[in-house]
Amino acid sequence: MPLSRRSAVGLATLGVLAIAWLLLTSVTGLVSPGRFPTPADTWTAAVQAMGRGYGDAPLAVHVLQSLKLVVLGFLASIAVGVPLGLLMGWNDTAEAVLNPVFMLLRPIPPLAWIPLAILWLGLGDTAKIMVIFFAAFVPSVINTQAGVKTIERPVIEAARMLGTPRWRFVREVLVPAASPMIFTGLRLSLQASWTTLVAAELVGALAGLGHMLNLAQQDLYPGMILVGMVCVAIFGALTTALLGAVERRSLSWMRQRGGAA
Repeated sequence: MPLSRRSAVGLATLGVLAIAWLLLTSVTGLVSPGRFPTPADTWTAAVQAMGRGYGDAPLAVHVLQSLKLVVLGFLASIAVGVPLGLLMGWNDTAEAVLNPVFMLLRPIPPLAWIPLAILWLGLGDTAKIMVIFFAAFVPSVINTQAGVKTIERPVIEAARMLGTPRWRFVREVLVPAASPMIFTGLRLSLQASWTTLVAAELVGALAGLGHMLNLAQQDLYPGMILVGMVCVAIFGALTTALLGAVERRSLSWMRQRGGAA
């Protein structure tokens, strides 16, 4: 489907949902405002959050705090997960040593790390970053390792026969060939970071979208709950789009470099 037509269909879908929301809540009253807010209630909550604030901070402070946690946890997962995936995919000995440990960690839900994170690091931001790190770590390792495994063995053997230095081999052969799968893992890691953020901020947070959602739930304030959810959706989509732009530029640069070589 052409991009312009796809955009039009997407906008039409959002328009239909907005009309249905208005009809079900404000016009017919089939959905009680106590269960789901009306558009007017949501707008009032948004104005309050952006103006005098909610949860002892304006909306901008909550958003910046959550963005900081997501970015730091995501970057930490990249710094550890991508090299580990490259190593496990390339070196059979490393895979034999590390894979059993990774397979033990892999099925543990990210939220299960919250008690240990609090015990080790307290209630500050570091504990929340740790939880987000574990959520984003697994997809980056799995997809990077899978990307390396898809490289044809003759390519690797040819590089070895030519005496390619190890770091040059990693930089010019291993990473470019595995890049599509690496970026797939990064997209999944970023998504996991946002889905874990709210739970990570439920405990001991003084600011952040998760803190705002938790407080709105305690106050029985559906409009503010929806404002927080919409903010998570918007900034999750924006960061995903930014990662997509980085992916396109990186893959294009690698293809141009490969063609020039």
